[in-house]
Amino acid sequence: MAGARAAAAASAGPSASSGNPPPQEPGLGELLEEFSRTQYRAKDCSGTGGSKVERIEKRCLELFGRDYCYSVIQNVNGDICGHYPQHIVFLEYESSEKEKDTFQSTVQVSKLQDLVNRSKTARCRGRFVCPVILFKGKHICRSATLAGWGELYGRTGYNYIFSGGADDAWADAEDITEEDCALRSSDTHLFDKVRGYDIKLLRYLSVKYICDLMVENKKVKFGMNVTSSEKVDKAQRYADFTLLSIPYPGCEFFKEYKDRDYMAEGLIFNWKQDYVDAPLSIPDFLTCSLNIDWSQYQSWDLVQQTQNYLKLLLSIINSDDDSGLLVHCISGWDRTPLFISLLRLSLWADGLIHTSLKPAEILYLTVAYDWFLFGHMLVDRLSKGEEIFFFCFNFLKHIISEEFSALKTQRRKSLPARDAGFTLEDICMLRRKDRGSTTSLGSDFSLVMESSPGAAGSFTYEAVELVPAGAQTQAAWLAALSERETRLQEVRSAFLATYSSTVGLQAAAPSPSGAIGGLLEQFVRGVGLRGTSSSTL
Repeated sequence: MAGARAAAAASAGPSASSGNPPPQEPGLGELLEEFSRTQYRAKDCSGTGGSKVERIEKRCLELFGRDYCYSVIQNVNGDICGHYPQHIVFLEYESSEKEKDTFQSTVQVSKLQDLVNRSKTARCRGRFVCPVILFKGKHICRSATLAGWGELYGRTGYNYIFSGGADDAWADAEDITEEDCALRSSDTHLFDKVRGYDIKLLRYLSVKYICDLMVENKKVKFGMNVTSSEKVDKAQRYADFTLLSIPYPGCEFFKEYKDRDYMAEGLIFNWKQDYVDAPLSIPDFLTCSLNIDWSQYQSWDLVQQTQNYLKLLLSIINSDDDSGLLVHCISGWDRTPLFISLLRLSLWADGLIHTSLKPAEILYLTVAYDWFLFGHMLVDRLSKGEEIFFFCFNFLKHIISEEFSALKTQRRKSLPARDAGFTLEDICMLRRKDRGSTTSLGSDFSLVMESSPGAAGSFTYEAVELVPAGAQTQAAWLAALSERETRLQEVRSAFLATYSSTVGLQAAAPSPSGAIGGLLEQFVRGVGLRGTSSSTL
């Protein structure tokens, strides 16, 4: 285990090895301190805490505005959803003229807001389908799973009583007719009404693929189904969508991750627990190009499972299909932000989204928007040792290679006929032990660069010469992948440094090897962010 910690330290990124502290986004420390102090709720944005949240939201809008033209869905005081941002960003198109002409949204925000208001009760805790990433004109969305009858009746009744008789689950008061009242007396008709609006919202956003991360078909508490999911909708209302059941462990499992000294390698979920009844189910046409044996998913450790699911999501959104994607778990604030954040960072590292943002800026944006403002309960998770939030950013070291690059597909479409000789494709097919490793523990291209004077991480002319003549396109792609690794390592380094100086990590007790807390303390001191005086991580 000590060797694994040494490897983690070595892979912390260029900042750690250069002796220079990783750049930090102004306010990132304040953001993490606020995040670890209280859960965000839109209705509580007043007083001192409110001013901090306002600064965080304002900074997010500024960062989105660097690269996108966007509209805002107003959620002041949590009128639509109590744990969604007060200003929900709807990305319309990239602000560059080239991308504006290529990909431009046809969605009208007023129509979108109306569908949101009508459909919100269809999903658990009112966490409706919300677009959060725009890639090649496709909307990547997040939400909670479908609400069960208990929550649906309870919420509609609660809203009806405490809004003076106006049930906001049923649209505007003037739209409520005798027919609506009659429909409420029937489970089937009630679900048809509410889930019908949910389906209209999905179709309006051109979402075709729905990825369900739940390990259950339905969430059961005290013997009652409190949530449902598209895959077990009895009326098959979601049959026109492509449904993927990709069960992923809930936040409770990440207590084991912490107890194992923050080592995800070798950590395998127990799929034989009584409540686990959702099998992995993916249409064959989505898996044939990934070269993954999906039948072995229950034997994967946490690293391999997360990697393979991310590859699947990236392949879906990077296909020629113009359809969007929805990712959800149960409440949509643990597993969902994990994969939304990894998608955002992976596409950014490839230079495909948020192209003007620096590593510290994309880190701030994804922590603030994808995690904090969408209601992740960091305070509660930290108190229980369920450190899924930390796992997300520490995991970046596992997705730096070309396997996770969305540029891979685009490059293959544009390449001319292959030259004879030893090409980049051949290099990528080599086994790791045949490649050598002089630049980085996680580098997939050490062999190409190890004879180059620029092997310390920069891409130089000498490195290009190692690729056969006539393969300039391949060389440019190699440079982009080297940049991908550098960018993701910088994000990870900045996160570790700021996290350790604000939230901090505690070693699993007992831990004779000193645990990762000591590792992070040494890392922070090594990059000059803290003196030699001791403090608890």
